[in-house]
Amino acid sequence: MTELRNVELDAARFRARVLVVGLAVLLAFCLVVARLVFLQVVRHEDLAEQAESNRTAVLPVVPNRGLILDRNGVVLATNYAAYTLEITPSKAGVLEETIQELSKVVDIHARDKRRFKRLMEESRSFDSLPIRTRLTDEEVARFTAQRYRFPGVDIKARLFRNYPLGEVASHAIGYIGRINQKEKERIEDSEEEANYRGTEYIGKLGIEQSFEAQLHGITGVEQMETSAGGRAVRRLNSFPATPGHTVALSLDIKLQKLIEDLYGDRRGALVAIDPRNGEVLALVSKPTFDPNLFVEGIDQENWSALNESIDKPLLNRALRGTYPPGSTYKPFMGLAALETGKRTAGTIIHDGGSWTFGGHTFRSHGDHGLGAVDLYRSIVQSSNVYYYQLANDMGVDAMHDFMKPLGFGQFTGIDLNGELRGVLPSQEWKRNAYRRPEQRRWYAGETISLGIGQGYNSFTMLQLAYATATLANGGVQHRPHLGMATIDAVTRERRSIEPPAPVNLGYKSEHIEAVRRAMVGVTQGGTSTRVFAGARYVSAGKTGTAQAVTIGQKDKYNAARLQERQRDHALYIAFAPADAPRIALAVIVENAGFGGAQAAPIARRVFDYWLLDEYPSEEDIAAVRKGQAMAPVGKSRPVAEIELPVR
Repeated sequence: MTELRNVELDAARFRARVLVVGLAVLLAFCLVVARLVFLQVVRHEDLAEQAESNRTAVLPVVPNRGLILDRNGVVLATNYAAYTLEITPSKAGVLEETIQELSKVVDIHARDKRRFKRLMEESRSFDSLPIRTRLTDEEVARFTAQRYRFPGVDIKARLFRNYPLGEVASHAIGYIGRINQKEKERIEDSEEEANYRGTEYIGKLGIEQSFEAQLHGITGVEQMETSAGGRAVRRLNSFPATPGHTVALSLDIKLQKLIEDLYGDRRGALVAIDPRNGEVLALVSKPTFDPNLFVEGIDQENWSALNESIDKPLLNRALRGTYPPGSTYKPFMGLAALETGKRTAGTIIHDGGSWTFGGHTFRSHGDHGLGAVDLYRSIVQSSNVYYYQLANDMGVDAMHDFMKPLGFGQFTGIDLNGELRGVLPSQEWKRNAYRRPEQRRWYAGETISLGIGQGYNSFTMLQLAYATATLANGGVQHRPHLGMATIDAVTRERRSIEPPAPVNLGYKSEHIEAVRRAMVGVTQGGTSTRVFAGARYVSAGKTGTAQAVTIGQKDKYNAARLQERQRDHALYIAFAPADAPRIALAVIVENAGFGGAQAAPIARRVFDYWLLDEYPSEEDIAAVRKGQAMAPVGKSRPVAEIELPVR
């Protein structure tokens, strides 16, 4: 009986255990089913997307950068393909050891290491940075065979920017460089973020920077199937990149090269404009630099040489160099006199060689007077006394108000970034420019020197050329511009870049004609007569000499007693042909002295090139460089016969 009861108890316990186990199994099964429902139904789309991303990779395809051409189709900026050896610092272990071992496989020079160090300072540790560029096929093969030894190091095929003419027009064309952290942040905050994925270079200066949107192109994508190890297996889909537009400029690169050659080792700037439409024909700043140095990341040695040079080759003197205009200001002052009614063309002023105001004597040329001077003689003979008195009669604010619409002391709006405003003084300007009460007050004596383009006056050559072009065009103003057209890289469709509508400043034609007639007189019997002797066209111009340092009114200027960089600047403004101008320019040669001897000869060669299709002889170019030329010497050459030194 007892045994039977024990058997029943054991059976009951067994059934209970079976039930518990069964319930546990059922619960586990329910949990599995619930999990499957959650994964298969609730998270289906999310997990499917993750699975697909584990299987595929979306890679950006960087577009080819657009070309830059001059007005005649000469290539100023292009691209070439090359292999680069690149290191990702965060993956490469001890960098010094890695680079040392790499040097045994591929030639790595000291300048490569210096450039790499500079790039590291400007980039993040997980950026891929080039340690060597333009590898040969043999070097690529040697590294590939030993790639397993170098984690974080790889070879990449890249397109590099190339500037075939090197230093020619470098300030106008600009250059590209690696995107720095500040630029990355700006891009990330803009609508262009997606379009710059995979892009490592951006326009830094000149046309490359100003036309970045047109030159960059549209980034494409490739969808690749990948293995478990992340290696690409096959291409699933692709959307090709759209190359950047070609940008055609108004520059004539042969003219640009000629002008740069005429300067030689001298410093200065020249801007030439077509007054009929505002096209910039030449934009010269000397000395120049080679933009190719910046493409791969400039090394410290070259950077120091450029950045620390006393000649400041990186300074765009045409846009950012500001100078007193000297006597080149007088034609505009003459126009102001006529337009404001302060003078007529026939008003006579006695020039006795000096003029005294408030007990202070303002001197004129060589202490000798010109006698009776009207508007014509004041410009042809460059009378200071005439303009001392005119400035006093007008006052600083009236001068400011007349000169401002001409573009003096204003941004011209040229399609290049970085131009300086300069200084067109007024009483309000001085109140804002200085802090101490005695400095903020405008003194009557300060007005006098403004009339001859000195004092606080400080303008760029672009502004001076802009005003000259407006005068040449009868007071109708066209905004200066370099961009003429864009050319679609796919369809080859050419689209003109339309500048803003011209502005008529409303000057009376008889006033314009009086000033222009006097400027013609400068080339026919005035201070640039010898330079334009024998020219087969009539031009209008005005020489100028501007102080680089202040010389006391009681002191005589003596260049021999001054250091070279303290000597006067030589300036010249001009347009031609005088009766129907097709070109207007402003030129400065720093610390060179008299404008008629140093600046006007450059203008003559520019006009001969543009109007007569004549290129000066090598003998003549050498003479101009030395400041020893007047009218051209030697046999000129047809422009078409001149070959550009393309690299």
